[in-house]
Amino acid sequence: MTDTITEFDSILEALHHAIEKSDAAAAIRTLQQADHDQTAKLIDRLSVEDRQALFGLLTPEQGAEVLERVYYFQGADIIEELSAQVAAPFVAELDSDDRADLMNELDQADSEAILEELDEDLAHETRRFMAYPDGTAGAIMYSEFVSFQADMTVEEILNDIQTNRKKYIEFGVQYAYVLGREHQLLGVLPVRNLLFASRSQQASEIMIPKPTTVHAYDTIEQLEDIFEEHNYLGLPVINKDGCLIGIIDRESTTEALQEAATEDLLKFQGLMGKEELRSMPLKVRSGRRLSWLSINVVLNLISASVIAMHQDTLEAVIALAVFLPIISDMSGCSGNQAVAVSMRELSLELISPKEFRRVFFKESSVGLINGACLGLLIGGLAWLWKGNAVLGLVVGTALALNTTVAVCVGGLVPLALKACRQDPALASGPILTTVTDMCGFMLILGLASLCLPYLV
Repeated sequence: MTDTITEFDSILEALHHAIEKSDAAAAIRTLQQADHDQTAKLIDRLSVEDRQALFGLLTPEQGAEVLERVYYFQGADIIEELSAQVAAPFVAELDSDDRADLMNELDQADSEAILEELDEDLAHETRRFMAYPDGTAGAIMYSEFVSFQADMTVEEILNDIQTNRKKYIEFGVQYAYVLGREHQLLGVLPVRNLLFASRSQQASEIMIPKPTTVHAYDTIEQLEDIFEEHNYLGLPVINKDGCLIGIIDRESTTEALQEAATEDLLKFQGLMGKEELRSMPLKVRSGRRLSWLSINVVLNLISASVIAMHQDTLEAVIALAVFLPIISDMSGCSGNQAVAVSMRELSLELISPKEFRRVFFKESSVGLINGACLGLLIGGLAWLWKGNAVLGLVVGTALALNTTVAVCVGGLVPLALKACRQDPALASGPILTTVTDMCGFMLILGLASLCLPYLV
């Protein structure tokens, strides 16, 4: 571990020195020493001024290589720190899918300014790719693929490959695609078929016809199912007319699923907007967190008002104060389990936002069983602690009922938010917390008020 840290520190120091000396060759050599993960970490450790200076030393090709080796949200921060005229050449060198992802991370004004600086055809393609919704094939496909017309002979195809070998190598070719005159996808041309065919044969004679295809608006979950079922390395993406518009690969699909899960987790934990990095300006980081915390203050005041309404009961039976956070926390944990299940089933399209009744009955049965078990446990402990069976009954009943409520709310809130076209990952947590706190406090203090003569 120490050797790894020392190695990274030496690379970082060398990069700082190269930037200070405006030594482009040294900066490039230093970056080439770092692996993928180290590059992202190196960029994270540089100040805004150093990052701007570094990209001032790099050629468009070198800068694009750095952008491809860091996380996409880091790349967006770098591009936003540069002027549109300086940033555009770096963006132009990126692959089509990386370019669209990066541009979608930028503020609209910044992305439009850069698009205006790009070649007209490149800008048009980038806008088209940017328009596809997150979580679809169109959002992760790329346009760099090798294709040939159906009537081309093997000899013509091999000559074309030799002529364009430098470009095709960059594509990471696994398959070639055979197209009709109107760009319709007719088949796939494996390299093996091409190598062993007669030079006079046409592409249409040696291709695999009617390959498995996907559409631009298919979800990444649907793509993952296909990749799980078949041993494909990539899949062609077609439009409604059957024309080939892009390619997706297995790795990109897996990464998209992981990124979606990470984004949902960050939202659930109250981190608004894009991913937060500690290299971001203090004002930006503070604002992102405050946007959630300020809402949470209001929600907590609602819960606190319930306690204030039963202040006399709490003062008379001070032992209840010990059980308030226990009931709130245990019920919240049960509710969060239900939230997680609903969000997973929604993402996998196993349930629809309209299936309230099914989810309610499924979750209420679990809530009743778990609530009863937890209520008996905590009620028994309260009885043993204070020697008061009524206290145990009040605490146990409150926890049992609140757990049932929390599980039902946790299961249903994501469906309701989805039905209202809101993001379940962002709002389910705060709503669940407010409901479980408010109901838990109301149940235990309300029951205690009814049984007050037997508690004091």
